[in-house]
Amino acid sequence: MDPDDDVCLCFHVSLRKIRAFVEREDPPVASLISECLGAGTGCGWCVPYLKKLHADHQHGRTPDLPITPKQYADRRSTYRKTGERPTDCAK
Repeated sequence: MDPDDDVCLCFHVSLRKIRAFVEREDPPVASLISECLGAGTGCGWCVPYLKKLHADHQHGRTPDLPITPKQYADRRSTYRKTGERPTDCAK
């Protein structure tokens, strides 16, 4: 993903905003990323991705998601229809 692509599609929270938030706030647990404009509190699709971004930060890596915005949106669409996540979600 590019920094300006949305990770939280419900509240339009971009990867850039999440990166800045975790750098500034250094949240001890991933769930506190919800304090960044409500990320993860809508449909719940992005929660595993937020956990991955948090883990990246905790391990000293730049938080990143190796997925295109189209793939991400397509997977979310499937999730909203079926309630099931892909097995490789947020790897």
